[in-house]
Amino acid sequence: MTGARSAAPKPPSSDDEAFKTQLVSLIPHLRAFARTLAGDPTAADDLAQDAMMKAWDARASYQMGTNMKAWTFMILRNQFYSEKRRSWRQSQLDQEAAERTLVAVDDPEAPVALDELRLALASLPEEQREALVLVGAGGFAYEEAAEICNCAVGTVKSRVSRARRALQQTLEQGATPATARPPATPCAPFSPTRTG
Repeated sequence: MTGARSAAPKPPSSDDEAFKTQLVSLIPHLRAFARTLAGDPTAADDLAQDAMMKAWDARASYQMGTNMKAWTFMILRNQFYSEKRRSWRQSQLDQEAAERTLVAVDDPEAPVALDELRLALASLPEEQREALVLVGAGGFAYEEAAEICNCAVGTVKSRVSRARRALQQTLEQGATPATARPPATPCAPFSPTRTG
């Protein structure tokens, strides 16, 4: 024998199994939150998967019994903004893909209303949309959302309040983001003869 040891895989502990069970149950929530942040379903699925892998790798730092949903959402959010800082481009909402993701079949007008809601949400500033999704759809308390967003509780409350008002106004007026946003102003052309 050469004395070399074969690295046998370590059997999973009961804590690992409990962690895995909780993490797997959060997949739909992580994917939904990722879609509100990323807009593109493919990028959102990649983001959710990366966040789950980071959560699994950091499982030793998680305290069982605390709010895993808030902990994983914070990981996902941090991952999103890290990737965004590294990226040259911002992804736009893929309208056709968004229409395929959620379809209500009971009410024939529901897909239209859902589409209007999606467009109205997309028109909100990023911080407001994020806070509204965390508190309204995610079910987080303001304190939990503030921890996830790394800001004060009052800031989250203000963002949610402004987002709700803007969303209601947009839906009542029937304005789509294309008509609600001011047209982009082109940049001044570059002039190589100018010196400063």
